[in-house]
Amino acid sequence: MSDITETVDTYLSAWNEPDPAKRAPLIEKAWVAGGVLQDPPLDGTGYDGISAAADALHTHYAGHRFRRTSGVDTHHDMFRFGWELVGPDGTVAIAGLDVGQLAGDGRLQRITGFFGDLPAA
Repeated sequence: MSDITETVDTYLSAWNEPDPAKRAPLIEKAWVAGGVLQDPPLDGTGYDGISAAADALHTHYAGHRFRRTSGVDTHHDMFRFGWELVGPDGTVAIAGLDVGQLAGDGRLQRITGFFGDLPAA
């Protein structure tokens, strides 16, 4: 995948897919095989680990969906973007920022998620 915004949107589509069989090709399209996802409450390595993290999210936040709330900011092989996890009624359950690193082929190598606003100075 050559466009980082498309890659990020595919990543979020994978998170939004509750069916692991439908989620798998989205993960493989967005991530390299040994990709690493780290969020405050969970992490996952590789396609299976990332899918297991999504399963945990769907168990805890059934019916919720991620949406990107910013453009994708990049430099070198790094990127960041804002997101929200929105409930079926439109209520924002969690918002945050993901910071990531791209592999040489343009897919995701690593994402580290941060929840909430940055702390005050």
